[in-house]
Amino acid sequence: TIDKVCTGGENAVSTPAYSSPAKSLGDPGITPLSPSHIAKDSDANDAVEQSFLVVVAIDFGTTSSGYAYSFTKEPECIHVMRRWEGGDPGVSNQKTPTTILLTPERKFHSFGYAARDFYHDLDPNESKHWLYFEKFKMKLHTTGNLTMETDLTAANGKKVKALEIFAYALQFFKEQALKELSDQTGSEFENSEVRWVITVPAIWKQPAKQFMRQAAYKAGMATPENPEQLIIALEPEAASIYCRKLRLHQMIDLSSKAPVNGYNASDTVGAGFTQAKEHVRRNRQSRTFLVENVIGEIWSELEEGDRYIVVDSGGGTVDLTVHQIRLPEGHLKELYKATGGPHGSVGVDYEFEKLLCKIFGEDFIEQFKIKRPAAWVDLMIAFESRKRAAAPDRTNPLNITLPFSFIDYYKKFRGHSVEHALRKSNVDFVKWSSQGMLRMSPDAMNALFKPTIDQIIQHLSDLFEKPEVTNVKFLFLVGGFAEAPLLQQAVQNAFGSKCRIIIPQDVGLTILKGAVLFGLDPAVIKVRRSPLTYGVGVLNRFVEGKHPPEKLLVKDGTRWCTDVFDKFISADQSVALGETVSRSYTPAKPSQFVIVINIYSSEQDNVSFITEPGVKKCGTLRLDLTGTDTLVPTRREIKTLMQFGDTEIKAMAIDVATSKSVKAGIDFLNY
Repeated sequence: TIDKVCTGGENAVSTPAYSSPAKSLGDPGITPLSPSHIAKDSDANDAVEQSFLVVVAIDFGTTSSGYAYSFTKEPECIHVMRRWEGGDPGVSNQKTPTTILLTPERKFHSFGYAARDFYHDLDPNESKHWLYFEKFKMKLHTTGNLTMETDLTAANGKKVKALEIFAYALQFFKEQALKELSDQTGSEFENSEVRWVITVPAIWKQPAKQFMRQAAYKAGMATPENPEQLIIALEPEAASIYCRKLRLHQMIDLSSKAPVNGYNASDTVGAGFTQAKEHVRRNRQSRTFLVENVIGEIWSELEEGDRYIVVDSGGGTVDLTVHQIRLPEGHLKELYKATGGPHGSVGVDYEFEKLLCKIFGEDFIEQFKIKRPAAWVDLMIAFESRKRAAAPDRTNPLNITLPFSFIDYYKKFRGHSVEHALRKSNVDFVKWSSQGMLRMSPDAMNALFKPTIDQIIQHLSDLFEKPEVTNVKFLFLVGGFAEAPLLQQAVQNAFGSKCRIIIPQDVGLTILKGAVLFGLDPAVIKVRRSPLTYGVGVLNRFVEGKHPPEKLLVKDGTRWCTDVFDKFISADQSVALGETVSRSYTPAKPSQFVIVINIYSSEQDNVSFITEPGVKKCGTLRLDLTGTDTLVPTRREIKTLMQFGDTEIKAMAIDVATSKSVKAGIDFLNY
């Protein structure tokens, strides 16, 4: 091994998260050759553009999921998937619940309504062996250290690898879509003819986005050798692309009328939308939407440089993105990195659960969920349809049917009746009705929405404070939760004076349709903000007084500072799609033949050392130059490139003298 001459740091007490690369690997490391510069790489985009017959987008939501597709030959027609059997009363929609059922042997059984109904019809003694999952997508957002090994917990408490569940779900959609395409075209449809688009929240961290891609590979949608077949799209971007195409009759402008009140089964989006009948060609099942190939009327009011906000409020998260128009083609530029948080409509369900705990006791609710999981699912379905009936000006109470087994089990558990519990609980706006229902006053229901809506309004207020967000013209409210009149009214009251608030008609399908448009033309989003700071670990010449003494490393008489974070790109910096950043390095020791370049990321802007808290290793480039000609220049130049833009990032190192190169994808899950 190389003789180490180190002062300081050797016997220091605190050991950094990564020991200095110079010490740990026994290799002298690399040192920057050039000041950093950004090289726009012309040859970055000459990858062969594959031609696909059809684009299929999957909106894999926290509470509900669906897919839509368009044939590349007629991109103006977007088809939303066939209707599913087993919809719920009071909830008519094109999407299916994001629920999945595995057999006791952990094999895939069913998805969506089918999974829910089958699970529900099982005998209670049998059902506890089956594995039922719902709302599991949130786990990817809430898990801090997501890996390929992360587990999900089924309703019966058993654990299964998250990757398997996600792959099963995506495989299910893949098979459904291919089947529908085969039926439509009258011939077997091959996976290779499809470009897949999967949408994820923009606020997800990189590991979660990579996790989705891995799950899709496992489901057989694409392969690591052919990654272009799958696009991971960001939900608010997809919504934004769709909103650009809107004509006035396809949306509702909240600024010009009162919020829509209530929903009924026959008319998904309430009375206010009926005058705005879609002038859209539809087939018999009314699943085809004609996207006129024009820039919508709202859009024609926007000028170069205008800004608008997309608020995507779904089941699990709310995502806020600020975009700016770049004319003439109307490309989008992201102005401010996506923000938001776990404030989706499931927050309302959680408040309902807290209310039940308050009335019946937390111990009972916990037991009931474990012992009667199917009845618990039933109760939440009953709540869901009442949740959709909540409106700001509602005066009559909302009734929620309690399943018989709830009433029965409560009596066994407590020795007194549900009615008694309600009487003695001091929750005054929830009453017991003789028909076996919980009667909630509108105020009680509105109170369940309040924490989630307050969080969304708070996030928006913070966003409006940012200098990049001044003079916003429009706010587009999209996503499933945007259908809630209470949320519409809150947003209108808070921000109606600042900008125009627009809700697309089929607000729950906005993302799905936008994702199809994105798959047909991925270049429409031109500039994104980098969510993280990226750099590589290097050695710099040690400067007394500037560098901390414990970082000093003396090698062959040269004094180096180790663990330096050499920055490629900062968090929140603009990156054009496909833009390449390049830096040149040289081995610290000329005779070195194996050059290892470690890539690190951090959420912080200003990072000096790779040992700082929050710095994570996310890639390694290993360039082996043994056996190359010995006539190398005295200062060997190693050029390192990082290509940004898509949700994926690629890295490459090239030895300039021999043009030997090595590539790597940035990996957030396996380090």
